[in-house]
Amino acid sequence: MQNNWSIEKFQAAWKVASKMHDGQKYGGSQKNEKVEYLNHIGSVVFEISNALQFEENIDQDLAIICAVLHDTIEDTSLTYDDISNQFGKPVAEGVLALSKNEKLKDKQTMILDSLKRIQQQPKEIWMVKMADRIANLQQPPYYWTLEKKEAYRQEAIQIYTHLKEANEYLANRLKQKVEDYQEFLYE
Repeated sequence: MQNNWSIEKFQAAWKVASKMHDGQKYGGSQKNEKVEYLNHIGSVVFEISNALQFEENIDQDLAIICAVLHDTIEDTSLTYDDISNQFGKPVAEGVLALSKNEKLKDKQTMILDSLKRIQQQPKEIWMVKMADRIANLQQPPYYWTLEKKEAYRQEAIQIYTHLKEANEYLANRLKQKVEDYQEFLYE
């Protein structure tokens, strides 16, 4: 299947994401290792880009642009209105649904709320959430405890269970990543 997403829209979104995530890093698998956050954004985009070749009848621009911007509302000063003004309401709605509501009482409530809001969006947003978790199911940061790793794996199972109907390719990738992640529980 041919990709038909707009390179111009992608480049505009990438520029915004690069600016907004500038200087952000996350912990690597080795002690004192820090990885540029844009690496994560790219990984999610790669997952979506690859999945698009197996999917028909999909708004590829919505999927790609939301993949690029998926963490901007949650982790930067970019707002819903900023995204809506530049990329349109469907992108802003998708990114907002992909953002955790930090006002909720605990992580479990946050993930269930997020999944509920994602399920009210087009399947492209479901795909971005699965791609996001696939990208995150690499070797965890060296400082994560066994309990944190297992909780993260359980969240991934919830994501799979709630969103697997959106895209068979990503659902299979996520299921395999969840299985593979078990190796990190025995380190």
